[in-house]
Amino acid sequence: MRLTRPNVTRLVLPPGKSETIVFDDALPGFGVRVRAGGKRTWIAQYRLGTKQRRITLGSVEAVDPDEARTRAKRALADVQLGNDPQAEKSQARARAAITLGSIAVRYLDHAKTRLRPRSYEEVERHLTRHWAPLREMPIHDVGRRNIAGRLDDIAKQHGPFASNRARASLSAMFTWAMRQGEAEANPVIATGKATDEISRDRVLSDLEITAIWQACRDDDYGRIVRLLILTGQRREEVGAMCWSEIDRTKGMWRLPMSRTKNGLPHDVPLSAQALDIIEATPVRPGRNLIFGQGEGGFQGWSNSKTAMDKRISEFLKSQITANKSALSPWRLHDLRRTMVTQMNESLGILPHVVEAVVNHITGPSKMGVAGVYNRAGYAAEKRISLERWAEYVFARINSPK
Repeated sequence: MRLTRPNVTRLVLPPGKSETIVFDDALPGFGVRVRAGGKRTWIAQYRLGTKQRRITLGSVEAVDPDEARTRAKRALADVQLGNDPQAEKSQARARAAITLGSIAVRYLDHAKTRLRPRSYEEVERHLTRHWAPLREMPIHDVGRRNIAGRLDDIAKQHGPFASNRARASLSAMFTWAMRQGEAEANPVIATGKATDEISRDRVLSDLEITAIWQACRDDDYGRIVRLLILTGQRREEVGAMCWSEIDRTKGMWRLPMSRTKNGLPHDVPLSAQALDIIEATPVRPGRNLIFGQGEGGFQGWSNSKTAMDKRISEFLKSQITANKSALSPWRLHDLRRTMVTQMNESLGILPHVVEAVVNHITGPSKMGVAGVYNRAGYAAEKRISLERWAEYVFARINSPK
């Protein structure tokens, strides 16, 4: 019979059968499959070598006969050209199942064995949180437009540097996926960065340090930034500072080896100014962490810095000596580098003492047992150095402009 909607509607299963296929008289290979329960599906059947192959064209309810016939003609013509529509459909289905999210899971398993814990946490955060809106997309369908649009959203929500870091993490994942044969190209390469990267040798001027200090509010981020200026320690170390690490009697911050980059315990003598900032921080009942909320330490780095940069610009506009109304691009790590540079150049503190202050342990004289005694021997020098640095900072932020 010619397969029309009325004819197909009247089809019934022969007694004792769970399904039957009825072919169209006008187009060989075009048919309809009727199954128990009433489901009807258009199909195209063809021979490939010695094997019979069949491809589904859609349900009778969703696809009208003329459209189904057109699809069948297209599929059967494709067979005449030597192709296999069913195999191509299976391959397309398999490709669609390989999503950005599934690749991210596999890549993170790989990255966990190769990256340092903190680096891995950052990559994991980018791939699971920042790229979450694209996780269900097939990896082969993720294009430059999708990535560029999402990078723009990340920059608006979390800041340009977070966007750059998220871009780098995704690019590394695509490069790995290409080596695994899961992706044909890396579409991240053709996208732009949200902002130019800042030179890693940036040393802040006295005016810039003053502007940053004055822009600090009486909140967690403001206290953290001021402690970064006064102690020269790492952002993550200050952001996750615990009350149990503070020895108030001796004015000492004792960092355990689990919280330092080099895996060595580190004592940071606290100047009176630094200790005042910690003492003025409200204690949250039941919480050992001094800053932040929830389970971890402080988290809102990008948004807080963006807001601070606006306040810095307002401060600089008010300064007669300022020759520009905005601070050149900077990052929190510049505070650490600035302290190290000024301790060496302006305060004349010996390099090995400065390295001890910031927990840089290098050279054979500072390794092993000798390193333990050297660090103990530098305790007094570290305290004097940090007290002198605090005096240096306050002399500049309190000097007449």
